[in-house]
Amino acid sequence: MLNYNTYLLDEETPWVTFVHGAGGSSSIWFKQIRAYKKEFNVLVLDLRGHGNSKPQLKDAFNTKYTFDSITHDIIEVLDHLKIKASHFVGISLGTILIRNLAEMHPERVQSMIMGGAIMKLDMRSQLLMRVGVIFKSVIPYMYLYKLFAFIIMPRKNHKQSRLLFVNEAKKLYQKEFVRWFKLTSEINPLLRFFRAKDIKIPTLYVMGEQDYLFLPTIRKISESHVVSTLLVVPNCGHVVNIEQHDVFNTETLKFLKQLAIA
Repeated sequence: MLNYNTYLLDEETPWVTFVHGAGGSSSIWFKQIRAYKKEFNVLVLDLRGHGNSKPQLKDAFNTKYTFDSITHDIIEVLDHLKIKASHFVGISLGTILIRNLAEMHPERVQSMIMGGAIMKLDMRSQLLMRVGVIFKSVIPYMYLYKLFAFIIMPRKNHKQSRLLFVNEAKKLYQKEFVRWFKLTSEINPLLRFFRAKDIKIPTLYVMGEQDYLFLPTIRKISESHVVSTLLVVPNCGHVVNIEQHDVFNTETLKFLKQLAIA
């Protein structure tokens, strides 16, 4: 089972589950935990191969990583903790997992907060992925990861986010990185499906105005999907929960409290 931590207020309080992105870990949420645990029961977890969710012996023979299998890891933790439903907060690739979980088990997803959401890979992103596919087994993965981090978060004010993710990614193994990278082969049809289908679960997209790779698509989705709202954070890049954590915490908590009143 995935490594996880919980912060419990009481049994009647709603749950909020945090899902990090590829190369990160539950530690990227430290500024959110401090604010959220005063209002909600909080679950943070490390995706397989990340943080303290170290590869198991069975993983050595499991070369096929899919979005469904990784999503099932999260469901396994929810089942273990007897959490029937939760609000979900994700960042980057974590938003794809949350949206996939909502597709598999919509009754368990009360709302989705999607930070730096990925719902389409533009031509630059796809070219980047192709380069990674070609060189993933040849070049040490940290060189590729640093390149990706710089392309996604290129500006000076993105440096803290970039360094945090690079330092977390150093805890991965080369084989683990390659397995995660192979997920890119199924990402385009999955994202196309997500864009086309309005799942009608309350969703708040929180995007940095400098998130040039992914923001244009989220603008279109938030306009076409009925219960979706977009918040664009000024002077901010891809990892909004780190770069502008005060804004992120204030606005996302406001969103959840409004849902409770409605």
